[in-house]
Amino acid sequence: MKKKPLLIQGLHHNAYRCRNAEQTRAFYEDFLGLPLACSLRREVTETGEETPLLHIFFEMRDGSYLAFFDVPDLEFDFKDQEPSDLHIALEVDERTLKMMYDKGIAEGIGVHGPAQLEYLKSIYFRDPNGYIIELTIKTEGYEDGMDPSKNRAREILDQWEADKAAG
Repeated sequence: MKKKPLLIQGLHHNAYRCRNAEQTRAFYEDFLGLPLACSLRREVTETGEETPLLHIFFEMRDGSYLAFFDVPDLEFDFKDQEPSDLHIALEVDERTLKMMYDKGIAEGIGVHGPAQLEYLKSIYFRDPNGYIIELTIKTEGYEDGMDPSKNRAREILDQWEADKAAG
């Protein structure tokens, strides 16, 4: 099967709402070590609604960003997310995984794991906004596990949908 050319070049940023820009900065910059790269203050949203907002970006080594919007005048339902509902997974090396686990324990930031899931080993934190942050390393079998020519991705998805439809 010939692979289609990928039109998407990579992730520029994911953006999420935050309760407080400074608390969010402290977690992502001071705790996780992602530098604050950009802060954009606006008085109008992307949809043209007049409301003050701050859009902040934290840079990752690959040049992509995690970004957050602090929009105090727009209601948003913040809730502690379940990992299957919403989480942000960031790849690290094994040394960093251990270091961040120890740092989370030392700083009293709840850390869960490590968990071995298929071909990833991960630990989990909750950020000040309720989002789950997963730090993960690739383990044995990762390359084959993520290769659709070997992992039956389409077949498994089709069977899932058939099973759901059958009730």
